[in-house]
Amino acid sequence: MLPCFVMLDLETTGGNAVHDRITEIAAVRVEGGVEVARWSTLVNPETSIPPFIQNLTGITNAMVEDAPTFAQVAPRLLEILDGAVFVAHNVRFDHGFVVNELARMEKPLKIKTLCTVRLSRKLYPQHKGHGLDAIMQRHGLHTVARHRAMGDVDVVLQWLQLAQAELGTEVLKREATALLQGSASLPPLLETPLEDIPDTPGVYLFYGEGSIPLYVGKSVNIRTRVLSHFQSAAKVAREMRILQEIRRVEWRETAGELGALLLESRLVKELQPLHNRQLRKERQLSAWMLNDDPDQRPLVQLVRMDDVAPQALGQLYGVYRSKRQAMDALRLLADTHQLCPQALGLESGKGACFAHQIHKCKGVCAGREPAALHRVRLQMAMAAHRLQAWPHPGRVGVREHHAASGRTNIHVFDRWCHVATVHSEDELDELQTSRHNMLAFDLDTYRILVKRLAAPLGRERAVFQLPQVQP
Repeated sequence: MLPCFVMLDLETTGGNAVHDRITEIAAVRVEGGVEVARWSTLVNPETSIPPFIQNLTGITNAMVEDAPTFAQVAPRLLEILDGAVFVAHNVRFDHGFVVNELARMEKPLKIKTLCTVRLSRKLYPQHKGHGLDAIMQRHGLHTVARHRAMGDVDVVLQWLQLAQAELGTEVLKREATALLQGSASLPPLLETPLEDIPDTPGVYLFYGEGSIPLYVGKSVNIRTRVLSHFQSAAKVAREMRILQEIRRVEWRETAGELGALLLESRLVKELQPLHNRQLRKERQLSAWMLNDDPDQRPLVQLVRMDDVAPQALGQLYGVYRSKRQAMDALRLLADTHQLCPQALGLESGKGACFAHQIHKCKGVCAGREPAALHRVRLQMAMAAHRLQAWPHPGRVGVREHHAASGRTNIHVFDRWCHVATVHSEDELDELQTSRHNMLAFDLDTYRILVKRLAAPLGRERAVFQLPQVQP
């Protein structure tokens, strides 16, 4: 198959290469088609093996208690891997564990890898299943030590011999070499050809077997960003979980980074990917509104963003995902700036508040500070959290153009709200004449715009004023 390779398999305490540990290693070195070395050992993981894993592998805590640690067997492992290609069934799993174990010893591992799951998909595309059990059933292979390291190594070696006999040595060598040169680092179940993924700005979506995406991300270069996910899987637990499930990649191209940011935010909220923690749909966002009357109690009012007209956003302070978060933020301001908790509605009661008694309130509640001065201090304390007023008289367009793809997007905004994205002047004219565009405040869009509109604008991203739409 290859001039020199090591067929390797591990048993571990779990599926997380970052946190779980190795319990058994088996390796067979093959040079010029001839087995030249065979080695296996139990490994003391220096942690407890979960009962489920003990039942699956048959490796118990008692069995590994007196076994060598990985640090003790690492020299032998590196010796048998030296100068060879690291081959395994779902190589990202085994390679990831070895990389992390060696990293704990501050030893890097630079080695080429080949995945026999992907090789099976190349050699037998007519079959759906390419896991070890599926291969064993399809080809009539047997082992008395399934889920033990050397037993699984021997099964894969049997399968390689069978594939060579069925398809020929040249076919096996050609497909293995192609994988080694081009896609050995890709997830084993990935069906999407890497060369199909564009190197343009946009959004990418990872899918497993279901219709709900595993993950949605954005980049100014989709292909490069997708590859970075694959390359970091050995060191990042979440990346490893995603890559073990991913079957296909979809993408939506944009003309630039702003369009990718907006599209990512929208798709995450609409599709609710399993592994996206940020940009989720917000529930009942709220903000503080400061009363004009300094004697009003409470002096601030928590309002729902849905109930505030877009033109009034500049009168609001902070945006919070829950009432508790808003109250905690206000309480911190009161403590930091010696504001009165009673006046702010954080405490009930009349007369001097408890904070004043311990010298953490300047006494507006006890008549020792003018209400107007207290309100000014509150306004100054909240100034850093004030939402920015829309800096334009009406709608604006932000044009993005990508020279390589020739794609142009015009993003239309009004009072921090994303109205639409169009692709031509004709579509822009049609949008301007329509009157059914509803404005909806979105915190992520607001944050994107505050940052993007404040940045220097080049010719590839130009802002221009649009005629005001008549009601």
